[in-house]
Amino acid sequence: MQLHRFDNIQEFWHCTQAYLLQHQVENNVLLSISHTLLHNPERYLGKPYLAIVQTSGEILAVAIRTPPQKLILSKAQNMDALRLIAQDLRQEQLPGSMGLAKEAEIFSQTWQTLTEQFYQRSVVMKIYQLTALQKVSTASGYLRLATQSDRSLLIEWLCAFLSEIDEAVSEDVEHQVDNRLKQQNTYFWVDSTPVSVASGKQVLPTIGRINLAYTPLEYRRKGYATACVTALSQKLLDQGCRDCLLMADLANPTANHIYQAIGYRPLSDWHEYSFTSKE
Repeated sequence: MQLHRFDNIQEFWHCTQAYLLQHQVENNVLLSISHTLLHNPERYLGKPYLAIVQTSGEILAVAIRTPPQKLILSKAQNMDALRLIAQDLRQEQLPGSMGLAKEAEIFSQTWQTLTEQFYQRSVVMKIYQLTALQKVSTASGYLRLATQSDRSLLIEWLCAFLSEIDEAVSEDVEHQVDNRLKQQNTYFWVDSTPVSVASGKQVLPTIGRINLAYTPLEYRRKGYATACVTALSQKLLDQGCRDCLLMADLANPTANHIYQAIGYRPLSDWHEYSFTSKE
């Protein structure tokens, strides 16, 4: 069993594509980040960590990290592969890990053993898959692509979204917003004024992924979030996606109810862990 790091995203993608696609739902975050690194590398400010563990030419696990974010783990064929990844990163300042429930927990336990840092589960999410929308009643309004004139509003809403999910608001927020506007992947639901926002893109020709959905407090319980996610999901399906994927925090029952009502099916649990020093 050996670990191999990649400096070139094209080589990494060529090596890992078939493996990641075998379980495209479980690996949807890694597929999305790989797509961004291939087609929009300026989205990330630091050099990415790209690694695989393999034996006799067979991949056992894949890991990606885009600093300063947490490490992202693929579905693993052998849990010992996760220990190799932890050993490879033990000298790095790693804020946490995320992945399928079992993989994320085993990696985090190993990290604590190696580094004497505490690990704590910070987020429990559910991966959802949509193949066809259910008919639901939606709020008045329409879907509109966010433009440069919306920049300040997007920054405000993204900061509010990150705070709500207990993610640190960093200097990277403005860069993220500028990138979303450049890639034209973020949409408002508008009812005389923007009332909800969602981002979505095709990460592969047949796979779409929604990775941001937020409605300010004053516009909630009016059907705007349902309308926004429904319309964006339909847009991705119309563009040729066979499946739409998204992830929802299980601490937010309203969002989980919305997604299931419009046809998203819950499939797998996804856990995030945070690492802290013992001092």
